[in-house]
Amino acid sequence: MKIPTGAIVAVADGEILNLFRNSGDESAPQLTATADAAVSTENKGSGGRHQSSAANPSDSQQNEDSFAAGVAEVLNQRVLDGKIDALIVVAAPRTLGELRKHYHKALSAVLVGEIAKDLTGHSVADVEKTITAA
Repeated sequence: MKIPTGAIVAVADGEILNLFRNSGDESAPQLTATADAAVSTENKGSGGRHQSSAANPSDSQQNEDSFAAGVAEVLNQRVLDGKIDALIVVAAPRTLGELRKHYHKALSAVLVGEIAKDLTGHSVADVEKTITAA
């Protein structure tokens, strides 16, 4: 997958969000970290599941879903504010599924690609390699 110059790459799992900007070109990406975003976990994810029982997710899963919803909120707002023109999302598969539920139409319009893989905690070189191989 090609990474447009200036594109934002969001790398997330259920607890961590790392944002990078491609300062290289499409064929030779060079990701640089951007300032951390404050992610709200007030949104309890999809479906309004707030009680833990055999039929509902654990508190840990609820927290991860809430974090994913908060990540989507941050990304949606940045797209709406004109701060993101092109976006690539790299997220753990479960987190990516939750993120998709919260994408704004404007975010979907600038979404260059998605990769269902947990790369939080990996080096920037690993992220670049994974995206260019996709």
